[in-house]
Amino acid sequence: MTRPLLALAGLTKAYPGVIANRDVSFEIEQGEVHALLGENGAGKSTLVKAIYGLVKPDSGAMHLDGKPHEPNDPKAARAAGITMVFQHFSLFDALTVAENVALGMENPPPLRDLSTRIREVSDQYGLPLDPTRIVGDLSAGERQRVEIIRCLLQDPKLLIMDEPTSVLTPQEVEILFETLRKLKAEGTAILYISHKLEEIRALCDTATILRLGEVVGDCVPRDVSAREMAEMMVGGTLHVPEREAGRAGEVLLTLDGLSAPSPQEFGMPLRDISVEVRAGQVLGIGGVAGNGQDELLLALSGEMAVAPDMVRLRDRPIGRLSTNARRALGLCAAPEERLGHAAAPDMTLTENAALSGKTRKHLVKNGFVDWNGARDFASTIIDRFDVRTPGPGNVARSLSGGNLQKFVIGREILQDPDVLVVNQPTWGVDASAAAAIRQAILDLAAEGTAVVVISQDLDELMEIADDFAALNEGRLSPPRPAKGLTIEEVGLMLGGAHDMEVAHVVA
Repeated sequence: MTRPLLALAGLTKAYPGVIANRDVSFEIEQGEVHALLGENGAGKSTLVKAIYGLVKPDSGAMHLDGKPHEPNDPKAARAAGITMVFQHFSLFDALTVAENVALGMENPPPLRDLSTRIREVSDQYGLPLDPTRIVGDLSAGERQRVEIIRCLLQDPKLLIMDEPTSVLTPQEVEILFETLRKLKAEGTAILYISHKLEEIRALCDTATILRLGEVVGDCVPRDVSAREMAEMMVGGTLHVPEREAGRAGEVLLTLDGLSAPSPQEFGMPLRDISVEVRAGQVLGIGGVAGNGQDELLLALSGEMAVAPDMVRLRDRPIGRLSTNARRALGLCAAPEERLGHAAAPDMTLTENAALSGKTRKHLVKNGFVDWNGARDFASTIIDRFDVRTPGPGNVARSLSGGNLQKFVIGREILQDPDVLVVNQPTWGVDASAAAAIRQAILDLAAEGTAVVVISQDLDELMEIADDFAALNEGRLSPPRPAKGLTIEEVGLMLGGAHDMEVAHVVA
């Protein structure tokens, strides 16, 4: 019997008020793609941080290649042969690919030699990458390649990947999977974290399932359904979002020739976007990351001013109004970046609830914050959206990414907006939480709210949207009924084809 590459035995890690991992034990074999599954807050992030040297376990043991593995920091983990691609990229936009790769290496060679190696490795693994390009000019998929190549140049024994496909197109996912299969064939082990369970079934050999910090089971993903895995994660039946058939009402949100430069140096300008969204309608907007999604959210939320008539709420020009003024009129928004944009990391959930909800929840009276009201509002969000946290007094950064996402989305929905605009509503959340968020969006629309959902998850958009439009290089395609759209048609729209072009090509 061969020795496992990595063995975890009885790993336990506790924080004030919560046990993140309790007696976790499992093994990863050489050349195995091993999935780590669990709801948000199940302990996945803490566990991989322990393996990568970012967290020290309170008890338990790890062995790598039969030797004790006790890294004090990521440098020690990398020296032992473990590398990690994080969910959030750690790249500098103003530097070249080669310069970014060098920053992530302990003893990088001269840039000319490193550029040669980047070309060789990127060609070898089917991840084309020009080492001289500025990172700020790269797509999200190309940025991920930089992170992966940086890991591969260190010849890892174990590669940890956290939500690696959340910003990729279906085509880029296939390229990534081919690379991972090649690494597997060469003997590299891969620890793979994802909430996209069909991807787990397609790629992974085995899966360990965590619930509330403990191992509750394992499986061979290809032998079970995605629904069965999801129900193992939640310990119960998975709710599928439902919506009663309804009719769209009056036009609540109008975009008329919306054009604006990006406030970011490497951002995407908006180009002549025109669309109407009606009461009770869910408009789904898809697109590959970096095609203007962030800029569109900023223009709608009021964080980026545009010409007054370019954005209208109930036919009232609001293009110059502030975020708070738009909220007062009934337009709420939730951006993609939850920590630092949607929520202040070092402020409590009560304080974060007050920041966004002070206008519509009347949390400021005579110039003073109603902290009891803010605390009640935060507690309601926590209860209604099953946010796993000891209480509203905890700071935002103490929550797992998925639980913070539930808090942010819940905070906006519970303000009963006339129009809700949300970017990536279920990014990084587990199947159960994603279903709950989507159901809450559908319920809101059923009550007459006009909803704009910007998402890179096409399955999500097809599930909840009445109409679908694609954002490409800052331009929005004409909306089409989501029901009946084929993957080929959606792909053409994402690539920039207009309505007539799609109809012609499909015909």
